[in-house]
Amino acid sequence: MERHHLVIIGSGPAGYCAAIYAARANLKPVLFEGFMSGTAGGQLMITTEVENYPGFPDGILGPQLMESFRAQAKRFGTVVFTEDVESIDLSKKPFFIKSSQNQMLADAIIIATGATAKRMDIEGTRDGEFWQKGVTACAVCDGAAPIFRNKPLFVIGGGDSAVEEAIFLTKYASRVFLVHRRDQLRASKIMAARALKHPKIEVLWNRTLEKVQGDQIVRKVILQNLLTHEMEQREAGGVFFAIGHSPNTVFLQGQLKLNDAGYIVVKKGTTYTSKAGIFAAGDVQDPVYRQAVTAAGSGCMAALDVERWLSKKGIVE
Repeated sequence: MERHHLVIIGSGPAGYCAAIYAARANLKPVLFEGFMSGTAGGQLMITTEVENYPGFPDGILGPQLMESFRAQAKRFGTVVFTEDVESIDLSKKPFFIKSSQNQMLADAIIIATGATAKRMDIEGTRDGEFWQKGVTACAVCDGAAPIFRNKPLFVIGGGDSAVEEAIFLTKYASRVFLVHRRDQLRASKIMAARALKHPKIEVLWNRTLEKVQGDQIVRKVILQNLLTHEMEQREAGGVFFAIGHSPNTVFLQGQLKLNDAGYIVVKKGTTYTSKAGIFAAGDVQDPVYRQAVTAAGSGCMAALDVERWLSKKGIVE
């Protein structure tokens, strides 16, 4: 069985940046970028214009940025597998990694599996109901689909992600309704201002989604006014959840310390996890910032931490 100094699980800015630094340090990293469980390349693969990544004053498309990251990692010798890691065994060293098509050993592992958009458990939105039949958690992925065009669309949430998705959907919807349970948005001031000024967006304050109805696809939503407790029915062509993310840590099977929200706990100021030789970078360990640039920065940190750890253990010179 092949043994590698470093295996990186996950892609996106964190995984690819870790690979770039590790490859340039001659660690010859192997990177599993995912395939079925999540998107290879991370959340930026389902993002359109990225305006806040340094070095691109005119913005850049998310997939284009990630393809550049990937190409740079491969240029320096990173071996990339477009497949999922199904399980890892951290009980002994070297660590054992099993993917959908490979098995290998690793002296060190960087986990950069990111986070996945959350869904709400509401009647009509579940699997077997209207999920993927007008209910989704990714406007950029699905918003251009014919079933959503020129229809009233509902975005559930009040943060930056919700506002971004609402603005994106205005390209296709007859009108976009932003459903928020409070009386003010949680989004940053600049994003909130964009939503409130947009002629095609209407914020429905103090509301919650109670039910989704339809036939073969979504036709109506039932909302509750939290102040009056009244129910209201509205015509709808689609529902888009934008309520946050869950870290992709299930495959770890409790082998690392996680916080209450499921994010990997790292030693403050480092990427060291609760297990020696295992490092974490990007959104899988970041419940606060969750930005492409911070993910890339932590990927750099992880690669440097790994190199120093391997050198201290005498595994590499």
